[in-house]
Order: sequence, then structure tokens, then C-alpha cells
Amino acid sequence: MRERRAFQNARRAREFEAFVAGAAGRLLHAATLLTAEPPNANPRARRLLTLALAHTYASWDRLRGEDPYDRARQQLAVRFARGAWHQYGALGRSRPAPSPAPSGSVAVLARLTPQERLVLVLRMYEGVAEEQTAALLGLPVERVRAICARAMTTLLHPPRGPAPAMAKVVPS
Repeated sequence: MRERRAFQNARRAREFEAFVAGAAGRLLHAATLLTAEPPNANPRARRLLTLALAHTYASWDRLRGEDPYDRARQQLAVRFARGAWHQYGALGRSRPAPSPAPSGSVAVLARLTPQERLVLVLRMYEGVAEEQTAALLGLPVERVRAICARAMTTLLHPPRGPAPAMAKVVPS
């Protein structure tokens, strides 16, 4: 009996290691997009991924035909939303305070609220359908659609700084 259990544990570990080898890069990228951290300095994203993978491993035997990537992505989204809720008081209620000017795509994503980032990453990067995103986040489909549209508008048409002062024209 012990040999059988040891064999099952070894098989489980091999299967999970193979899954992580194939999926960890994409999941880390998704976590990095969610946290809006630079790719080379992303401790929050790495912690988020570690927690999501730990939960996926703990439920590995119960997956039974489910896609482990979907489960890990779901855990990533849920853990990010929970963390954003505590960090910002309420997910999506207010925009985060501007941080030091990050560069590239990180600066663009940092302009979004955590809720907008989460919906955008799930819908655009991960390709999750509106209905699935809504079910995962416990929101109506119309709300997910509105959040995604608002996030895309913010990304495509960023707010500009204050208008330059007009010089007074003195009639001559």
C-alpha cells in the first residue's frame, strides 16, 4: 500500500512539474500584467503566481479532466482581486495613486484600476469570454463589457495633462 501511494505521489509530482514547465512563463506574464510591475522586478507577481500554483497543486488530484491552466489562471485572478480589494479598499473604486514613472507597457497598465487591469488581462491577454470572466468575478456580463470598454478607452486615449495657458493677445 505504501509503495502504491509513493508511486502516485511521484506521478503527481511529475505531472505537476511538467505543467509548471509549460505554463509558468505565461502565468507569470499574466501576473506581471495584473500587478503592473516591470518584468525584471516583479516580486508581487511572483508571489501571486506562487500562491496560485500552490493552490493548483493542492487540488491537483481533484481536477479530474479539468484544465489545470484554467484552474491556475482562476486562482491568479481571485488572489489578485482579493489583494487589490485590501490594498485599494474596494476593487476598482478608485484609481491607484501615481507611482514613479514606470516605462513601456507597465506605465500604460499602471493607469488602470486593478479591476480594469484584471478584466483587460483576462479578456484580451488570456482570451477568456465575457461570460466566463463575469462568472469568475461575480459580475454581470454587461458590467464586464463596460469595464473592458472603459479600460480600452483609457489605454487608447490617455488623459492629457492640463491645457497650456493661453497667452493674452493685446490688441494693437
